[in-house]
Amino acid sequence: MPPVLVAPDSFKGTLRATQVAAAIGRGLESAGLEPPDLCPVADGGEGTLEALLTALGGATEGTVAHDPFGREIRSGFALVEGGGTAVVETAEASGLHHGQDPWPASTYGTGEVICAAVRAGAQVVLVGVGGSATTDGGAGALEAIEAFGGLHGARLVVLCDVQTTWERCAEVFAPQKGADVAMVARLGRRLDVLADSLPRDPRGVAMTGAAGGLAGGLWAVHDAVLEPGASFVLDALDFTRRMRPARCVITGEGRLDEQSLQGKVVGEIGTRTRQGGVPLHAIVGRNAMDPFAARMIDLQEVKEASTPEEIEAAARALGARIGAGLA
Repeated sequence: MPPVLVAPDSFKGTLRATQVAAAIGRGLESAGLEPPDLCPVADGGEGTLEALLTALGGATEGTVAHDPFGREIRSGFALVEGGGTAVVETAEASGLHHGQDPWPASTYGTGEVICAAVRAGAQVVLVGVGGSATTDGGAGALEAIEAFGGLHGARLVVLCDVQTTWERCAEVFAPQKGADVAMVARLGRRLDVLADSLPRDPRGVAMTGAAGGLAGGLWAVHDAVLEPGASFVLDALDFTRRMRPARCVITGEGRLDEQSLQGKVVGEIGTRTRQGGVPLHAIVGRNAMDPFAARMIDLQEVKEASTPEEIEAAARALGARIGAGLA
C-alpha cells in the first residue's frame, strides 16, 4: 500500500510543524502502517522558515535587531538556493510572543532583518508575515529599510497567510494582539493616515492587511509581490506530486475553524486533496469548524490532541482505522 502523507502546520505557540509531523508518524507506525511521508508545512506564518529551509536547503544566519518594543534581540533568517534567496519570518523579530501592546508595537526589527539578508547577498527576500504583534502598516520596517539606504536592487516576495485587505486588518486582527474597541478604532485611523502618504494606496487590495499592514506597506513602497503563503510553501515542498500516490493525507493545526479556509494551509491542502481525490484527515488542537465547512474540503475525520503524546495516540487510533479500511 502507498504511504500516508503527513502534512501538518505548527500548533501556534506550542509545537513546531516538524514536532507534530513526527508525533503523527510515530502513531501511524505503532498502528502497523508503513513509515509515512512526513511533510511539515506552513502558510507564511510560524514555521515558514523551517519548512522552506528543509525543502530548499541552505543555512541559517543571525543578526542583531529590535523586538516590537525596541528591545535589542538576536533574530534569525535563512539563506537558500546558494545564498541568492533569503527567508525572513516576521514573527522572529516582530512576533506576538514578545508581548501585547498594539499601539507602540513596531515592525522595525523585521525591516532590520530584511536589510541583514540583503547585506548577506540575497537578491530575493521571502518575507513570511504571520504571527506579528504589530498593526503599524509596516511603518517601522519601511523606516529601517530607508535607514539602510533601500534594498539595493533586491526584490521582496511577501508570503501572506490571509487575504485580508489593509483597511480591515485592525478590526480583524488587532483584538488578537491586545486591542480593545477604542484601540481598534485608533489603529484604523492611523492606518488610513499612513495609506494616504504612501506612493500606492494599499486599501482594497487583497493580502495587504497581513501582519497588521506590513504586507501592504512593503507592496506600496517597495513593489513587493504578495503571494498566498500556503500555495507557495506547498509548491516548494512538491506537495501535489507527493499527494497523488498517497493512501491519504493527514494535516493539522492548533485551531481548525472557518479561517482555516481563508488563506491558511489546511484549506489549501483540502482544495488539493479534493481535486486529486485523495482522502483527507486532520489532527488538531481544537476543532471549531462546522460540518458544512468541513464538507467543502471533504475533510473525512478530525481528532483533537494538544501534546505530542496525545497527537501520537490520536494518530495511532486513526492509523488503525486507515489500516482496517474504515477511514
